[in-house]
Amino acid sequence: MAGLIQRGVVRISPMKPRIFDLDRRQVLARLGASLGASAAGFMTAGAAPLPTAQVLLQAKPATLDLRPGRSATAIWELAAASHTRGVRLKRGDLCEVVFRNDLPVPLAPAWYGLNGAAVADPQRGRMPTAPGATETSTISISSAGTLLIDLRLFEGGLKQPSRPLPIIAAETSPIAVDRDEVLLIEEWHLRPDGAAVPPGQDPKDTTPLYTINGHTSFELSASGNQRLRLRFINGSQRSVLAIKLESHEVRVMALDGQPAEPFPARNGALVLAPGARADAFVDATKSAVFLLHDGKAAHTVGNLKVSGRFERSAPLEPARPLPSNDLPEKLDLKGALRFDVALGAPDTGWARTASFSTASLPAFRTKAGRTIVLALKNPAPVTTVFALHGHHFRLLDRLDDGWKPYWLDTLAIEPGQTERIAFAATSPGRWLIESVATDWAAPRLVRWYGVE
Repeated sequence: MAGLIQRGVVRISPMKPRIFDLDRRQVLARLGASLGASAAGFMTAGAAPLPTAQVLLQAKPATLDLRPGRSATAIWELAAASHTRGVRLKRGDLCEVVFRNDLPVPLAPAWYGLNGAAVADPQRGRMPTAPGATETSTISISSAGTLLIDLRLFEGGLKQPSRPLPIIAAETSPIAVDRDEVLLIEEWHLRPDGAAVPPGQDPKDTTPLYTINGHTSFELSASGNQRLRLRFINGSQRSVLAIKLESHEVRVMALDGQPAEPFPARNGALVLAPGARADAFVDATKSAVFLLHDGKAAHTVGNLKVSGRFERSAPLEPARPLPSNDLPEKLDLKGALRFDVALGAPDTGWARTASFSTASLPAFRTKAGRTIVLALKNPAPVTTVFALHGHHFRLLDRLDDGWKPYWLDTLAIEPGQTERIAFAATSPGRWLIESVATDWAAPRLVRWYGVE
C-alpha cells in the first residue's frame, strides 16, 4: 500500500459542542498574564500583536457508541470547547490556544502539519500540563492546510485509547468547491466486554473496528455535479489504511497539509499512513460506496448518495493547484548534508516517549538554511511509520535526482526498505522525529534533531 500514496468519504456528522468546567469568558480572561511569555518565540521587538483567533482544547474522558444496541465504550478524547462544528482557522492567524487537562495523567497535545511552531511541539523541554491544570500558548498559523492535534506522544500513560482533533487552516483566498468536509478515520480494538485496548498494548482477543468521525456507518448526500473537498485523515495509531470511492475520480490536491501538483488517486483509492492527511476534490456524479481496506480485507463503510437535483448541468473544469504555502520550490541536493537514520533500531538513540530526554544525543544537527537528506532505513519485519516535526519533506526519487510533486510530514516504509527524503532546515530549534511499527502492541519511539 505504501507505494500507492507515493503516486499519490461522506456526510460528516457535526461534532458535539464541548464545554469546560470553567466558563469560556473566565478562561479567556486569564490569557493576558501568560500571553507575552508564550508568544515570545513568534514576536519581533515591540508590542505583541493581538491574537486573531482562540481555540479552547480539553482532554477529557468520554464514551463512544461502537456496538449498536450495547453499552458505550469508554475512551479519552481531545475536544474543542470553543467550536461546535470543528475547528476552522485561516492562514495568518495568531491563535491563542488554551489547553485544559481533565485526565489523570500529564499531557501536552502535539500538532502535526504546523511548521516552525516550537511551542506546539511537546517533549522538547516543554513540561506537560498536569491533571486539572490549564496552559495557554500562542501559535502562529503560518500555512493553510489540514492539521491534526493528538495526544499520541503520551500514549504510554493513557489508560484508554484517545481521539485526535482535526484542525482546518483555510486559504486566504476562496477555493472553488461547493462543500468542504472532514473525514476522520479511526481504528479501535475491542475486547469481548466492549472495552477498548489502547495502542502500545497487546490486542490479544480483540476485534478491530473502524469508525468515520466516531460512527460505525455513515452516508454522504450530494447533488449531481457538486464538487466536494474531502479532507481524509488517518486517525489510526498504527495501521496504514486505504479509502476508496468507487466509480469516481478522486483528485488529490494536498498531502499532509501542503498543496500538491494535482493528480488522480490510483483507482480512486487513497493510502494513508497513521497520522497522514490528504485533501481531495470529488465531483459527485452517481451514487457509490466507500470501501476501507486495512491490508487484510476490504470493508464497506458507507455510501455516497447523489440526489436527482443537479448543482450544475455539467461537472466543473479540472481544479487548479491550491495556493502555495511558500515552501521552497527547489532544494539543493548536491550541497545537502546527508544522514542515515535506522528507524527504531536498538542502540541508536531511540527512546519510548515516557523515557525520552532532550539530554540524549541528537539524530543529527544542522545550521539553519541547509538542505538535509535523510536515508530512512526500516530494519523491522513489518512496515514502520516515520514522522518529522517542524518541517515538511520531499520524497526523493529512487535515483536521488528529483522528488515527488508533493510535500509530506509522515511516511510509511516497507520492511527492509530505505527511502530518502529531503527538506530545507528553515526553523531553528530542537525537533522530534518519530518511529512506530504498524503493530498495535509496538511502542512509539522518538529522537530529536537540532537546527541551529
